[in-house]
Amino acid sequence: MQTGESTPVPSDKLARNSIGVAHIVFFVVAAAAPLTAVVGATPPAFAFGNGAGVPGAFVLAGLLYLVFSVGFTTMGRHVRGAGAFYTYIANGIGKPAGVGGAFMALLTYSSVQIAVYGMIGVFTQTAFAALGVDLPWWVWSFSFLLIVHFSGQRNIAFSGAILGICMLAEMVILLMLDIGIVLHGGGPQGFSVTSFAPETVFSPGIGVSLVFVVGSFIGFEATAIFGEEAHRPEITIPRATYVSVLLIAIFYAFSTWAIVQYYGPDNIRTVASGALNTLFFDAATKVLGPWAAHAMNILLITSLFACILSFHNTLNRYFFALGREGLAFKVLGKVHAIHGSPYMAGMLQSSIAAIVLAAFAITGQDPFTVVFSYMSALAVLSILSTQALVSIAILMFFHNNRRGHGVLRTAVAPAIALAALAGAIVLVISNLDLLAGSSNIVVDSFPFIVIAVGILGVLYALSIRKTSPARYAALGEIFEA
Repeated sequence: MQTGESTPVPSDKLARNSIGVAHIVFFVVAAAAPLTAVVGATPPAFAFGNGAGVPGAFVLAGLLYLVFSVGFTTMGRHVRGAGAFYTYIANGIGKPAGVGGAFMALLTYSSVQIAVYGMIGVFTQTAFAALGVDLPWWVWSFSFLLIVHFSGQRNIAFSGAILGICMLAEMVILLMLDIGIVLHGGGPQGFSVTSFAPETVFSPGIGVSLVFVVGSFIGFEATAIFGEEAHRPEITIPRATYVSVLLIAIFYAFSTWAIVQYYGPDNIRTVASGALNTLFFDAATKVLGPWAAHAMNILLITSLFACILSFHNTLNRYFFALGREGLAFKVLGKVHAIHGSPYMAGMLQSSIAAIVLAAFAITGQDPFTVVFSYMSALAVLSILSTQALVSIAILMFFHNNRRGHGVLRTAVAPAIALAALAGAIVLVISNLDLLAGSSNIVVDSFPFIVIAVGILGVLYALSIRKTSPARYAALGEIFEA
């Protein structure tokens, strides 16, 4: 049974039973922004990475997060809360580490959101300029910020419905292109599965491809974040997690495989190098017609909007969890009396985004090469570091008590995930200049920024332990259904 818009809810509890598996999957996949990820992130992977092996790289990343999800969902049966990764780390490693992880998660999602605000401003500016309405990028970014803020103030199911529509639209246009390529019999080399052959996947450049590919999965932790609002979370959350990871991996692998078939495995690297911005648009125009390229341009904007809305809701619940537990202003832990949404946290979060965007606009920073590229690179590094901490937390949580689960779920899978995530972090740091689009002191400082933010969280928790033992004891509170 779903919570109605007019049903009053407790002032410190999120609306229960508001969403099911489908809504949560919409949030996760919308955050991944399928159209944006495929059209925007994969051409550089084709050009500078392992070429025709990119589809296989998506399979590898999917396997990594499926393995990660084994321990993640197992611990989730015992640890639930709107703080998600923060709650996991606090109950696995300890409260100081949990707060450090929370700070890193906030850095991640704030960076992603600012990055996408920059990109959506650029795309919308270009689209409307063609219609004779030429306004600065930041005007469009702030316009979307207001729409996102309003949507986030409503019941969570409201955002879920919007995300579902946007997600389905962008996936449909990509599937039309994929199926069109298949029906046309592929490209100059016909059909092959060489993209999934080990010698192709693990060819030179696999590390570069994984840097772009892993970033496409950012946001799947939303499955745990919405545990308080989910119907039967002990069943809903695991299902939503596995469905989301599988959907993202399979869809991305299939879409990138199709484009490889269209241009040919031997040609995709060269073609992508000369068409980083038009690789998929060119194919859509020839396979489906000019209308498809125009539709893709429009749906790119809705894809970015859905991505921002998803991360907005994620950030709101992080701020809400921190406010409710006394790590931030208590007022952030209040929920709307009618909608059951963390509306005060939403106000703070939107204000922070507005201030950062204003700073970029006032200083004249390029919305794509600086705002989007820098912030997305920082986000990828930060989320991988946070996920590695979660893997450690899972291992420690089940170390002395497996709580009725087997060793595969509580030890083997989390250990494999930790090793893989550590390797991914090394790859990202080694290729930061490529991911960020440039190499300078700011980009080079990103690993140190992530570490510093984590340490700041640890020190903050220790200060609370010294000044307010009761408040410290409540950190990492586990939500009980």
